[in-house]
Amino acid sequence: MTAGTPAGEYGEDPGEELRTAGVNGVTLTYRETGDGDPVVFVHGDLSDLRTWERQLPAFGHAYRAIAYSRRYARPGADVPPGTLNPMGPHVGDLLALLDRLGAAPAHLVGNSWGAFIALLAAVRSPGAVRSLVLEEPPVLPLYLSDPPHVAELRLLARRPAVLRDLLRFQLGTVLPAGRAFHAGHDERAMRIFLHGVLDRRAYAALRPERLPQMRENLSALKAGLFGAGFPAVDPAAVARLTTPVLLVTGAHSAPVLHRLSDRLGELLPAAERVRILHASHLMHEENPSALNAAALDFIARH
Repeated sequence: MTAGTPAGEYGEDPGEELRTAGVNGVTLTYRETGDGDPVVFVHGDLSDLRTWERQLPAFGHAYRAIAYSRRYARPGADVPPGTLNPMGPHVGDLLALLDRLGAAPAHLVGNSWGAFIALLAAVRSPGAVRSLVLEEPPVLPLYLSDPPHVAELRLLARRPAVLRDLLRFQLGTVLPAGRAFHAGHDERAMRIFLHGVLDRRAYAALRPERLPQMRENLSALKAGLFGAGFPAVDPAAVARLTTPVLLVTGAHSAPVLHRLSDRLGELLPAAERVRILHASHLMHEENPSALNAAALDFIARH
């Protein structure tokens, strides 16, 4: 573990320094503040550790708050050309980072793809995770495997509204964004994807620096969700989790994201739920005070 990279645009205080940790053959950049039980923040695609700038100070008052950039996220290098970016190595990186920093067991707070990674980390290594705060993980494989199982198709046949929202997201967001990426129109693909997960008000209200940050991290999304695709997930393994879970949704998020959180709620009936008002998929940026209050209350009780 070393310190050395000036914070600059990667933090609120230019005098702070970023730290690095080598795990699994890659160097991960992180920032931490505070003391106490570890709370580790895991960002989604089109993001890096900067997305948590409204969380670190709030959580650092009572906890050891750590935000890191996943492999291929800034300030790390892009995905090498022609390389896929599956989720598995990210799960391994997270668990290795917890061990490297002496941060296990940790409370994990994840957004989107990062929430999915946090969930799989808890499934793989329950002893490393004290609790989970999951902001809309895109757990589509909990409804449909690739290829789909007969039982999954029967489940969806009994839930036409769920099937409608899944198809709408697939046909209206995933497929057209994938076609745009394939054609080399990365900017257009990013816009299609963002319009599929954020409502128009949230997209229009993105901070001026946020779209450039998303462009900087675009290669990971392209080689991940639109390259390697979704990871396999065993619903039975998720249902066996005893880790305390808080499922967080944005009041204005895409309906499919609510459906996916509902599916997790079915498998984890003891999970707590909270909806963040005036927010969609990036609720920790759009309404940080509400998200922070809900997550801090949950973590304090676990």
